[in-house]
Amino acid sequence: MRMMKDETRARDMTQDTYVRAWQHLETYRGESAFTTWLHTIATNACLVALRSRRRRREGDTEIEALEAMPGSNPGDPVDRIALERAIADLPDGARTVLLLHDIHGYRHDEIAQMTSTRPGTSKAHLHRARKLLREALSR
Repeated sequence: MRMMKDETRARDMTQDTYVRAWQHLETYRGESAFTTWLHTIATNACLVALRSRRRRREGDTEIEALEAMPGSNPGDPVDRIALERAIADLPDGARTVLLLHDIHGYRHDEIAQMTSTRPGTSKAHLHRARKLLREALSR
């Protein structure tokens, strides 16, 4: 629910998660808890859905939230386009952490679990994402 921000979409993602888990049950290696594996499937399904929704529609909530960053002018279409491009140009890890932390409100320990990394890696990705965004938007 936290990532999708909509109960209906969250239920759809839950169902998709169980279907994907069932279809790929043979890939579960037992190296971590089953719930961790299932949570990873759910996170990836939500991220894919959010990315495709972002491509289909303008005015995406992630973009609107990032427009509130200091120095941005939400009414300026040039700023909006620059922001969208800057986010799209971020490395995958940095973009994912930026969206999960700054937009969806996840903590670094939660992000680390979702992305199978350490909290320090999540913090580094967030720092890098913010730095790259500032640089891209200041040009």
